[in-house]
This record gives sequence, structure tokens and C-alpha cells, in this order.
Amino acid sequence: MDPEEFDSDVLRQFVLAFKKGKLKPIVKSQPVPKNNKGPVKLVVGKTFDTIVMDPKNDVLIEFYAPWCGHCKKLEPVYTELGKKYKNEKNLIIAKMDATANDVMNDHYKVEGFPTIYFAPRDKKNNPIKFEGGDRDLEHLSKFIEEHVTKLSRTKEEL
Repeated sequence: MDPEEFDSDVLRQFVLAFKKGKLKPIVKSQPVPKNNKGPVKLVVGKTFDTIVMDPKNDVLIEFYAPWCGHCKKLEPVYTELGKKYKNEKNLIIAKMDATANDVMNDHYKVEGFPTIYFAPRDKKNNPIKFEGGDRDLEHLSKFIEEHVTKLSRTKEEL
């Protein structure tokens, strides 16, 4: 609730709208990127549902902070990862600045930076957290290929 003027009528209307399910949450979000064609898709608060929760695609999402040293170190590796899988039709490599955008889904908890989840297309509310491995191209690729629903190339080509 973010009213310019606050009184009992405004509060009453707000509560009634809430009870009827007619309220939309205020989501902290950077502007939606005009061009999102790079190997790593940028996700903002307003596009989280349409990109990460899209049931047609598997999504690897990194939640980062621009000031985080580990995130800065991961940046070139993550870009290479995006390039490696850019031709996969139903796999998206994405990232989101978690300091400037709200994550409105409780299944994607960000407790440190970077936090990386794999969201399978058929289990969006059961994302798999990347834990315990080195954040390098080899380990991130292995993580993707363990959990991806379907790759367009065969295992022999790998």
C-alpha cells in the first residue's frame, strides 16, 4: 500500500480490495531491458514470472549483487556458459540483480551472492540450487546437463 493520502476510507478500501484478491503487489524492479538478445538474459522483478517461471523452458538463474566480488569473478564464466548454450531452444541462462529487484517466489531464496538455481520446465516450484561445486564452466555445464529436461544435441556430440 502506497497511498498519497492516508485516512480510514483509504484503509477500508484497501482491506476490501485485499479480501477480494484485487490487489497487485508492489514489486521492486529495474526497467525491463529493451534488448535482451545476449547469451545471458537479464531478468528484472517485472519479468521474473515470464522468463524464469515459463513452463516451456528450463532456466538457469544467477541472483547476484553488483558489488559482490564472487559475482564479478563469475561474470566472464557465466557469459561463456550463456554462449555455450545459446543455441539450445528450450534452455535459458539468466541473471538478476537481487539488490535492485524483488524475487516474488518463495521457492527462490537468496541468502548470499551469487545464488544459482536451475528451474526445470516441469518443476518451476522445485528449483535445484547449485551448491558445493566450483563456479567454473566445467562444473556449471555438468550441473545443467544433469538437470536439463532435454538438450538438442546428443550425449555423443558432447
